[in-house]
Amino acid sequence: MLGTDLVPILKEKNHDVFETDIEELNICKIDKLYEMAKEISPDIIVNCAAYTQVDKAEEEVNEAFLINGIGVQNLALVCRDLNIDLCHISTDYVFDGEKKGPYSPFDAANPMNVYGFSKLAGEKFIQWIWNRFYIIRTSWLYGKNGKNFVYTTLKLAENQKELRIVDDQTGSPTWTVTLSQIISKLIETKKHGIYHVTDETKNGISWYQFAREIIKLSGYKSKVIPVKSEEFEQPAKRPRNSVLDLTMTKLVLGEDLPSWKKSLEKFLTEIEFNQKDEK
Repeated sequence: MLGTDLVPILKEKNHDVFETDIEELNICKIDKLYEMAKEISPDIIVNCAAYTQVDKAEEEVNEAFLINGIGVQNLALVCRDLNIDLCHISTDYVFDGEKKGPYSPFDAANPMNVYGFSKLAGEKFIQWIWNRFYIIRTSWLYGKNGKNFVYTTLKLAENQKELRIVDDQTGSPTWTVTLSQIISKLIETKKHGIYHVTDETKNGISWYQFAREIIKLSGYKSKVIPVKSEEFEQPAKRPRNSVLDLTMTKLVLGEDLPSWKKSLEKFLTEIEFNQKDEK
């Protein structure tokens, strides 16, 4: 979902981009990583690979840690040994949600589910192994090329008059295009570190508020009803607050990040155009 938006944005900036997917390059195979990195000799590796099934990770613990932990360790070793910058995408789920207010990059991580722990493992491996890195934490990601909350909400609204959406989990949606644009800008700064990147929500919104805006902008008439997390039994616990503080990112780039409402509107316009083309 992220990689397919990131590649054209990097190419627009006149970067030479070497695209790989799991069929060509599995980050869990360190020998293949060394082989390809030596052949291409890149200035930077941007890792968009991840195990992202939050609930399934509670059962597939080894798989989650193999991809999000050991795979990232492999990348860090390759980058260190071959003198390559590394850009890695992480998550708001490294936090436990107990803080009142947005989380800064300097706050202590304390995951509450297997997925979050596996992503934190990747972050730690990078920091232990190499110093030329960009760890970019993001949240509630949506885009045209993958499963996400926006598509799920739109699909439900086609057939249901009422949607029951949790209103006691707070975070910030992020359009893959926004994240891709900020990745492109950050890696050009050469200012390594941990950054938080989402669309701007100030102090966050709930899934309920997000769903209401999706319904409003899409033109569906479904009623969105706020409910508590306890009404939905999920294997993995979610943080009640996972709003990410964007201050350091904005200071480094010297610009604000896009409003979540404007990004959502642009996304819905884009997918509507694509659907019309297909018809």
